[in-house]
Amino acid sequence: MANARPGGWNDRVIEQFRANGGQMTSGPFTGRTLLLLTTKGAKTGAQRISPLVFSRDGDRFVIVASKGGAPSHPGWYHNLRAHPEVTIEVGKEKFRARARVADDSDRRRLYDKHAERMPAFWDYERKTTRKIPVVVLERI
Repeated sequence: MANARPGGWNDRVIEQFRANGGQMTSGPFTGRTLLLLTTKGAKTGAQRISPLVFSRDGDRFVIVASKGGAPSHPGWYHNLRAHPEVTIEVGKEKFRARARVADDSDRRRLYDKHAERMPAFWDYERKTTRKIPVVVLERI
Protein backbone atom coordinates (compact mmCIF):
# COMPACT_ATOMS: atom_id res chain seq x y z
CA MET A 1 0.00 0.00 0.00
CA ALA A 2 1.18 3.54 -0.69
CA ASN A 3 0.65 4.93 2.80
CA ALA A 4 3.15 5.69 5.53
CA ARG A 5 1.61 3.26 8.06
CA PRO A 6 0.52 0.03 6.38
CA GLY A 7 -2.44 -1.57 8.15
CA GLY A 8 -3.38 1.76 9.71
CA TRP A 9 -6.67 3.62 9.81
CA ASN A 10 -6.28 5.15 6.32
CA ASP A 11 -5.54 1.74 4.83
CA ARG A 12 -8.74 0.30 6.30
CA VAL A 13 -10.76 3.22 4.90
CA ILE A 14 -9.12 2.80 1.47
CA GLU A 15 -9.82 -0.94 1.54
CA GLN A 16 -13.50 -0.42 2.40
CA PHE A 17 -13.83 2.33 -0.21
CA ARG A 18 -12.45 0.11 -2.99
CA ALA A 19 -14.32 -3.00 -1.87
CA ASN A 20 -17.66 -1.15 -1.98
CA GLY A 21 -17.31 0.91 -5.16
CA GLY A 22 -16.59 4.12 -3.27
CA GLN A 23 -19.36 3.71 -0.70
CA MET A 24 -18.50 3.65 2.98
CA THR A 25 -20.55 1.14 4.94
CA SER A 26 -19.17 1.81 8.42
CA GLY A 27 -17.10 4.31 10.35
CA PRO A 28 -17.04 8.13 10.34
CA PHE A 29 -17.29 8.43 6.55
CA THR A 30 -20.59 6.52 6.28
CA GLY A 31 -22.96 8.55 4.12
CA ARG A 32 -20.28 11.10 3.21
CA THR A 33 -18.99 11.94 -0.23
CA LEU A 34 -15.50 10.48 -0.15
CA LEU A 35 -12.67 10.38 -2.66
CA LEU A 36 -9.21 8.91 -2.62
CA LEU A 37 -6.49 11.41 -3.50
CA THR A 38 -3.16 10.01 -4.67
CA THR A 39 -0.31 12.48 -4.53
CA LYS A 40 3.41 12.28 -5.12
CA GLY A 41 5.42 13.02 -1.97
CA ALA A 42 6.90 16.53 -2.00
CA LYS A 43 10.21 15.32 -0.55
CA THR A 44 10.23 11.56 -1.14
CA GLY A 45 8.44 11.27 -4.47
CA ALA A 46 6.57 8.25 -3.03
CA GLN A 47 2.88 7.83 -3.78
CA ARG A 48 0.55 8.72 -0.92
CA ILE A 49 -3.18 7.97 -0.78
CA SER A 50 -5.46 10.11 1.36
CA PRO A 51 -9.19 9.48 1.87
CA LEU A 52 -10.92 12.88 1.91
CA VAL A 53 -14.45 14.18 2.01
CA PHE A 54 -15.30 16.42 -0.91
CA SER A 55 -17.93 18.73 -2.25
CA ARG A 56 -18.63 19.73 -5.84
CA ASP A 57 -18.52 23.01 -7.68
CA GLY A 58 -19.95 22.20 -11.08
CA ASP A 59 -17.65 19.57 -12.62
CA ARG A 60 -14.88 20.36 -10.14
CA PHE A 61 -14.14 18.50 -6.92
CA VAL A 62 -13.43 20.59 -3.83
CA ILE A 63 -11.34 19.40 -0.88
CA VAL A 64 -10.35 21.36 2.20
CA ALA A 65 -6.92 21.15 3.88
CA SER A 66 -8.39 21.43 7.38
CA LYS A 67 -6.44 18.68 9.18
CA GLY A 68 -9.24 18.87 11.75
CA GLY A 69 -8.29 22.45 12.65
CA ALA A 70 -4.65 21.62 13.44
CA PRO A 71 -2.12 24.47 13.32
CA SER A 72 -0.34 23.01 10.28
CA HIS A 73 -1.42 21.94 6.81
CA PRO A 74 -1.87 18.21 6.08
CA GLY A 75 0.89 16.34 4.26
CA TRP A 76 -1.25 15.79 1.17
CA TYR A 77 -1.55 19.57 0.75
CA HIS A 78 2.24 20.01 0.66
CA ASN A 79 2.46 17.13 -1.81
CA LEU A 80 -0.03 18.56 -4.30
CA ARG A 81 1.55 22.00 -4.04
CA ALA A 82 4.84 20.44 -5.13
CA HIS A 83 3.21 18.10 -7.68
CA PRO A 84 -0.24 19.40 -8.74
CA GLU A 85 -1.02 16.50 -11.06
CA VAL A 86 -2.84 13.93 -8.90
CA THR A 87 -5.04 10.86 -9.23
CA ILE A 88 -8.58 10.78 -7.85
CA GLU A 89 -10.83 7.82 -7.18
CA VAL A 90 -14.53 8.63 -6.85
CA GLY A 91 -17.01 5.78 -6.72
CA LYS A 92 -15.71 3.18 -9.16
CA GLU A 93 -13.96 5.76 -11.34
CA LYS A 94 -10.24 6.61 -11.27
CA PHE A 95 -8.75 9.53 -13.22
CA ARG A 96 -6.00 12.15 -13.36
CA ALA A 97 -6.70 15.66 -12.16
CA ARG A 98 -4.90 18.94 -11.70
CA ALA A 99 -5.02 20.55 -8.26
CA ARG A 100 -4.99 24.27 -7.62
CA VAL A 101 -5.48 26.25 -4.46
CA ALA A 102 -8.54 28.49 -4.67
CA ASP A 103 -7.68 32.17 -4.69
CA ASP A 104 -9.10 34.51 -2.05
CA SER A 105 -11.99 35.58 -4.26
CA ASP A 106 -13.23 31.97 -4.62
CA ARG A 107 -12.00 30.44 -1.36
CA ARG A 108 -14.67 31.78 0.99
CA ARG A 109 -17.56 30.74 -1.25
CA LEU A 110 -16.17 27.23 -1.72
CA TYR A 111 -15.34 26.80 1.97
CA ASP A 112 -18.80 27.93 3.06
CA LYS A 113 -20.50 25.62 0.55
CA HIS A 114 -18.33 22.73 1.79
CA ALA A 115 -19.07 23.48 5.46
CA GLU A 116 -22.82 23.79 4.84
CA ARG A 117 -22.81 20.12 3.81
CA MET A 118 -20.33 19.08 6.53
CA PRO A 119 -20.71 21.40 9.55
CA ALA A 120 -17.60 20.07 11.33
CA PHE A 121 -15.60 22.30 8.97
CA TRP A 122 -16.99 25.38 10.76
CA ASP A 123 -15.40 24.01 13.95
CA TYR A 124 -12.09 23.30 12.22
CA GLU A 125 -11.91 26.90 11.07
CA ARG A 126 -12.57 28.18 14.61
CA LYS A 127 -9.89 25.89 16.10
CA THR A 128 -6.98 27.34 14.14
CA THR A 129 -5.43 30.70 13.33
CA ARG A 130 -4.22 29.59 9.90
CA LYS A 131 -6.23 30.24 6.77
CA ILE A 132 -7.38 26.76 5.79
CA PRO A 133 -6.68 26.19 2.09
CA VAL A 134 -9.43 25.11 -0.29
CA VAL A 135 -8.24 22.98 -3.20
CA VAL A 136 -10.04 22.61 -6.49
CA LEU A 137 -9.47 19.42 -8.49
CA GLU A 138 -10.18 19.48 -12.21
CA ARG A 139 -10.18 16.42 -14.40
CA ILE A 140 -7.37 16.34 -16.96
